[in-house]
Amino acid sequence: MRLSEYKSKRNFKTTPEPRGKVEKPEDKPCFVIQRHQATRLHYDLRLEADGVLKSWALPKGPSLNPSDRRLAVNVEDHPVAYLNFEGTIPEGNYGAGIMEIWDSGTYEPHNEAGDAISGKQFLKDFAKGNIKFRLFGSKLKGSFALVLMKGRGENNWLLIKHKDEFATSRPYSAEEHI
Repeated sequence: MRLSEYKSKRNFKTTPEPRGKVEKPEDKPCFVIQRHQATRLHYDLRLEADGVLKSWALPKGPSLNPSDRRLAVNVEDHPVAYLNFEGTIPEGNYGAGIMEIWDSGTYEPHNEAGDAISGKQFLKDFAKGNIKFRLFGSKLKGSFALVLMKGRGENNWLLIKHKDEFATSRPYSAEEHI
């Protein structure tokens, strides 16, 4: 997707969102989860990869409970500058509403065995619809998977927390951890 779809949906004369560009990847890729009070409250998960942020909208937010299978709708790539974006997207603009950072940090892509993999392999796994990664955030930590839902279109994925020392068996609501 790169950034053409992102730019086509925005009027940068009326939105404070970053115009952005494709950037050289960092050694330690970053992630952000933004709480987005738009038409409906949701959370946006963004993973830095290939010079952009691969992005998913999470209607119910993330969970640290491995029993939860959270819908994650793959949306257009965002510029890396979006890692720090907070503010109000004015009415009349795509995604109008309040955007605030809920969690951020670095992440490490890994394979089924839990071994770190390259960014190139991560992109191959993304194309296959099955990525695994460890988050090093202040609220979210540990291993997760994003898996494309078969037969549900190309944008519907599931965000799943792996069982590890950061997992919980208790009900988890992102709204209780603001």
